[in-house]
Amino acid sequence: MRERIREAFDRVHAEQERKDRTLAFLAERTQGFTDRRSALSFPRQLAAAACLLLALGGVYWFCLVPTAEISIDINPSIELAVNRLDRVIAIEGRNDDGQQLADTLRLRFTGCSEAVEAVLESPQVAALAAKGEPVTITIVGGDEGQCARMLSQVESCTAQRKNTYCCSAHPQEVSQAHEAGLSCGKYRAFLELQRLDPDATVEEVRGMTMGELLRRIESLSPEGEARPWPGNGRGHAHHSHRED
Repeated sequence: MRERIREAFDRVHAEQERKDRTLAFLAERTQGFTDRRSALSFPRQLAAAACLLLALGGVYWFCLVPTAEISIDINPSIELAVNRLDRVIAIEGRNDDGQQLADTLRLRFTGCSEAVEAVLESPQVAALAAKGEPVTITIVGGDEGQCARMLSQVESCTAQRKNTYCCSAHPQEVSQAHEAGLSCGKYRAFLELQRLDPDATVEEVRGMTMGELLRRIESLSPEGEARPWPGNGRGHAHHSHRED
């Protein structure tokens, strides 16, 4: 009887050793189930993270990268940075009055025509416009299709306003204007003044209102020469001009 019991326990022990050897063999062949599962999940996690980064990058590129600019000049000189959806993503003053105005406006993600209307209806600009001071609005951007679309929108929203001038310009003018410390619209007027008066300086123009600058251009223009800007107090003017 004792021999039978001993034999039974020996078989149980042998079965356990065989199980242990089998598990060790499988772990060696599969490099461990847990390790394999982690190894398989890591590429998936990496791919998901890459997709998320690409999606976020696409949103940033589409919504937060400026592709065009609207320069509005009267006495405050202000510039609106616009994204691919024609939405304002930043606003900056180009002189002291312009910066004061920029600090009072909340135009982020506003459509370009609504943003222009908000600037023109602000107390500072509206008061000057009521006195007959001209307003120039310049659309600048590398995408001609977007610039043409924005110019059309701005022209429509200012159609009933007097003494306004709308045009488009080449992006290269933006960097040149900023280097001179001027908005793009005022810089283009300065170039016209310099053509008529080579002694004109940026420092002189920087302290002038847009009306003073345009009146100076008008006074120096030869009789009968077509004016690229409207004369002060002479009604409504809309022109489209782009130099490439």
